Amino acid sequence: MPIQELTGTTALVTGASRGFGRGVATALSAVGADVVAVARDRGSLEELRAQLGDTVIPVVADAADPVVAGRLVEEYRPRTLVLNAGASPLARPLQQHTWETFSRNWEVDVRQVFNWTRESLLRPLDPGSVVIAFSSGAALGGSPLSGGYAGAKATIRFIISYAAGESERDALGIRFVSVLPTLTPATDLGASGVASYAARQGVDVATFLQGRGPALTPEQVGKSIVALATDPDHDRPAYLLNADGLSQVG
Repeated sequence: MPIQELTGTTALVTGASRGFGRGVATALSAVGADVVAVARDRGSLEELRAQLGDTVIPVVADAADPVVAGRLVEEYRPRTLVLNAGASPLARPLQQHTWETFSRNWEVDVRQVFNWTRESLLRPLDPGSVVIAFSSGAALGGSPLSGGYAGAKATIRFIISYAAGESERDALGIRFVSVLPTLTPATDLGASGVASYAARQGVDVATFLQGRGPALTPEQVGKSIVALATDPDHDRPAYLLNADGLSQVG
């Protein structure tokens, strides 16, 4: 199928102020999309707008709020919706968690994906639109130092798969894709995870990272999201993402 141009279309990115979300917003802007950047940190969003120009529309909001999801889907009707927002898990083994700390990523990461995915199906978004949600490589291998994080990310993958089925069932023409990035020290969340697992193994960070290959960067993530958004042949429900690029899961 032909590549779909993003020039002049609207993309909406949650968690756009830093890390992967910032890399995605930058990459989408570079290919001509108007980017609605959603995050809670006003200062970081203003920095992003100053960097990328007037094509960025900063929206200070909690992406996990269902009212925010409904309002912004109605207002902007994005052609590309990237669900990246999430909470940083507390890096402790199971017995040192409370239920509240264990379930934090369910209350934030899963909730925001559920709300925005639901709104995308209800409206619905226009045919040819794509919804891309960030799961994690931890959804495949687990993450024993981050409470319910791995299970939450696995559930995101299921939600997106279910939504893809509903889109096909109702002939909506919306693609739903989940992306599972591997652990990387190139983001604040990833650096914290790397440090925690290195300490658990009794080694320094450099030793822990040996043999893991090149680190996945926000810039590489941004380019991969653009590839998913523009190439309808990327129509599988889930892709693993590392420094070598995208590979189909399952």
